[in-house]
Amino acid sequence: MRLFAACLAAVLMAQAPLRAQDGLAEARRLYNAGQYDGAERAVRAALSIPAMANGARVVLGRILLERFRQTASDVDLSGARTELRNVIPAALDVRERIELMLGLAEGLFLEDRFAAAAAMFEPIVTASAALGVPAHERVLDWWATALDRYATERPQPERTDLYARIRSRMAQEVERDPGSAPGSYWLVAATRGAGDLDGAWSQAMAAWLRAPFARDRGAALRADLDRLVVQALIPERAARMTGREANQATASLTAEWETFKASWSKPV
Repeated sequence: MRLFAACLAAVLMAQAPLRAQDGLAEARRLYNAGQYDGAERAVRAALSIPAMANGARVVLGRILLERFRQTASDVDLSGARTELRNVIPAALDVRERIELMLGLAEGLFLEDRFAAAAAMFEPIVTASAALGVPAHERVLDWWATALDRYATERPQPERTDLYARIRSRMAQEVERDPGSAPGSYWLVAATRGAGDLDGAWSQAMAAWLRAPFARDRGAALRADLDRLVVQALIPERAARMTGREANQATASLTAEWETFKASWSKPV
């Protein structure tokens, strides 16, 4: 009986870390699905296992950052900082180290430290592919958005250089994967940001045609492109004209864009 009891205890002790690993994997799954309450419950259970606590803090920190985006509560932001700064990077595996870097970069972004956030995101843009396509695309978008926000604060010569960096990176992404939604979108946005409105117009048309290659068959990308063209690109191109020509240009460009979309969209 003593031998049986000892074996049973050993089995139960071995199962605890396995359950914690399963809980941490479930927390990641729920986080990626945007189910942050469920993710937090799962990850807090993993925190109780010392061997899993370090990795669990990474996930919890990122959950709290997402909650801060929803609530703007300083409590959530402070909690995220606490969890992330208490992580021991050397004890993480490769995937967890990437996740920690993402969390730190997201924290900087949410503090409006856009240049610093971009500097944190940039070294892991390529490595984030190990987390899967959805995560890689989010990192691309975070990085480009951080540089875009920073660029708006800088004088024109610097701004042009910053947008050139975005454009170069996104061109590589689209060459590697024509279905990259952030790649297609930011090629248009960065070309516009650099002041090349005619080039941005052409990039928008190309991005519209590439959209069906995206994971969601292009629904989100086409909606984003349409907003960018209608709300920014058309008015800015028309503003180059004066008087009646400006009004006529707006109408003409709008008609051209709508005709193009109709020609290259499936009938509803």
